[in-house]
Amino acid sequence: MANLPPLSRDELERYARHIVMREVGGPGQARLKAARVLVVGAGGLGAPLLLYLAAAGVGTIGIVDDDEVALSNLQRQVIFTTADVGTSKAERARDAVARLNPHVAIEVHNERLNAGNALPLIASYDIVADGSDNFETRYLVSDTCFAAKKPLVTAALGVFDGSLTTIRAHERRGDGIPNPTYRCLFPEPPPAGTIPTCSEAGILGALPGILGSMMALEVIREIVGFGEGLVGRLLMIDARSMRFETLDYAWDKDNPLSGHDTAAANSTSEW
Repeated sequence: MANLPPLSRDELERYARHIVMREVGGPGQARLKAARVLVVGAGGLGAPLLLYLAAAGVGTIGIVDDDEVALSNLQRQVIFTTADVGTSKAERARDAVARLNPHVAIEVHNERLNAGNALPLIASYDIVADGSDNFETRYLVSDTCFAAKKPLVTAALGVFDGSLTTIRAHERRGDGIPNPTYRCLFPEPPPAGTIPTCSEAGILGALPGILGSMMALEVIREIVGFGEGLVGRLLMIDARSMRFETLDYAWDKDNPLSGHDTAAANSTSEW
């Protein structure tokens, strides 16, 4: 982002409350305009995430989701309306973003992320925000971000709880120790069937709004570069008691991506 794009007169007015902030300013807003962010999932987390990224002036937003809007989604997926039921989530999310901010370019990927398309898709963006609702996709996204050397903001929801962290596993700390991977935090997904799905257990409707907005805040912070982010820290929310706690976690030398054995095996690779 060495050559930052200029802001138009309309953009200067639209983003005035950012530009007057010392932590953002004109250069920070230009970084947002230059950024390319891939949002995985246009559901409960993706809905507020997409709206706040667009409102903040992120220049290009990719949306990857192959699902259709269902009536039961509307209890929490506030980017959609009743008229959208039965239509493509990615396409309707694109329309909502376009109505909110015409300065944002939206790239629709109306497909399911899989081992065949994940790397070329993720490699074409600067940062990834994963709001998917299943473990298979979360591990695929986190592993691919490591291979593509892309930062990842990832969140997960329960019935009354949620968690959020940032992964920059392709980088090292100031002391030379690698940053943790997603697998340093969660080495393996839980056995199939042990964690009930949203349709089985339910979810408090406003909770994705809180966590999705916090995802947007963390993405914006990563792009602009201010404050203390969530690398090596897992933010946990308990909506029943309104408690916010942070768990520190670190690089695991035995993790399969950047552990000692893996690093030695890949010492001559282009990773």
